[in-house]
Amino acid sequence: MTQPTFASYPSLEGKTVFITGGASGIGAELVRGFAAQGANVGFVDLDETNSRALANTAANITYEICDLKDIESLQQALTKLALRLGPANVLVNNAANDDRHNWRDVTPAYWDERLQTNLRHQFFAIQSVAPGMIAGGGGSIINMGSNSWHETGGGFPAYATSKAAVHGLTRTMARDLGQHRIRINTVVPGWIMTDRQKDLWATPETLESQRKRQCLPDLIEPVYVVRMVIFLASDDAAMCSANNYMVEGGSI
Repeated sequence: MTQPTFASYPSLEGKTVFITGGASGIGAELVRGFAAQGANVGFVDLDETNSRALANTAANITYEICDLKDIESLQQALTKLALRLGPANVLVNNAANDDRHNWRDVTPAYWDERLQTNLRHQFFAIQSVAPGMIAGGGGSIINMGSNSWHETGGGFPAYATSKAAVHGLTRTMARDLGQHRIRINTVVPGWIMTDRQKDLWATPETLESQRKRQCLPDLIEPVYVVRMVIFLASDDAAMCSANNYMVEGGSI
């Protein structure tokens, strides 16, 4: 595949961008992508080692450590970032965990923990940053969905349910906050080739099956999710809200 040349968005230079789950995987690529646009990036994560290493790569990257399942801790971390960088102009609700689980083994406690990990924090992050966006005259919020439930993927019912609910969250909050010129969209990745996916689930057989499922023949690298998120954060997407933006190679 030919090496792509990506766009720069002047409207993002100097903007404040908050990202959840920014220390690894797609999150780390998001942090690097926004920093390269000249934005001031603050991210939250539970991984101190990777967070520190990533923040050390650029002067316009900073972070706070928190457990997203602890909503008070999350909102305190976002408040600290706002005090350091200013109120968020952009929020990317990226953090999630797609661990596989057999429906026979799911307990009520596990179900609740999965929804806390994959859904609940998105709403409370929005609740935390929205007042600053309203005071600033607008903003962009991007919630990370998944095409797993579109494809009727099995093996992780709590994850798929959480990700399906993200679309409802996006639609209702886009209505509630749109009057303040806050745009809210969902980015819907397909199977993205992060290190985690390669280490845990990518085999020659599953990769070949994925290629056959997609319309496009190339496996999807994280950078392509990042480019969609960056576009939606920019002023170029000023009239885009309440919608889903697929990055899945035509696999649905």
